[in-house]
Amino acid sequence: MKKQQLEILLQKVKGHPKPSADLEQYSTPAAIAADVLWFAYAQGDIAGRKVVDLGCGTGILGIGAKLLGADEVISLDLDEAALAVAMKNAQDLGVDLSLLTVDVKDFPEPADTVVMNPPFGAQKADLHADLAFLERALATAPVTYTFHHAETEPFVMRRVAELGGEATHRKAYGFPLPHSMPFHTEAVKEVPVVMLRVVRRSGADPVAEARQSISPRETVGRPPER
Repeated sequence: MKKQQLEILLQKVKGHPKPSADLEQYSTPAAIAADVLWFAYAQGDIAGRKVVDLGCGTGILGIGAKLLGADEVISLDLDEAALAVAMKNAQDLGVDLSLLTVDVKDFPEPADTVVMNPPFGAQKADLHADLAFLERALATAPVTYTFHHAETEPFVMRRVAELGGEATHRKAYGFPLPHSMPFHTEAVKEVPVVMLRVVRRSGADPVAEARQSISPRETVGRPPER
């Protein structure tokens, strides 16, 4: 399969019918999902691997990983409505996903690769959702592909290091957010986003290192308070 073919297939993935602002349920665009997954495939992180999609939404990253030959894909989310759409999307594209309704902090299984587009913490930063995603990703797999708001990249990189990881690659995107929430004033707003490929250092314990290094008032999704 070529990257263009993957993108065409992922364009068929339907989004959430009633996205939540609090959960920051914005669909990953098919072109961006295809580009990241194709890159991950080229790095040897997809085909034949066990892949976990943390906060999968309607399933585009997990479905794409399966289309590229992942041996097993586990997609998890707290929103049952999103998972119902993900199940239908997977069926329509003829792939098998393991769909779980579970908080990312409670997911116990190891994997080879994590792919995720976590909340940036823009709506409810006090929930620390972005930090929980990053911590669980590094505890789950030796390789993680994760999206973050571009303006927080230096802060994210510092947190990655404190969690026992290292960013080996980055890609920059303009992430189009369509008018899907009541407070949106523009038809489409483009948000600068970075995708990081993060590898876990040998012997690192992300959970233990997170407890030692992270203040409870800080999150990965926004710069530290001055």
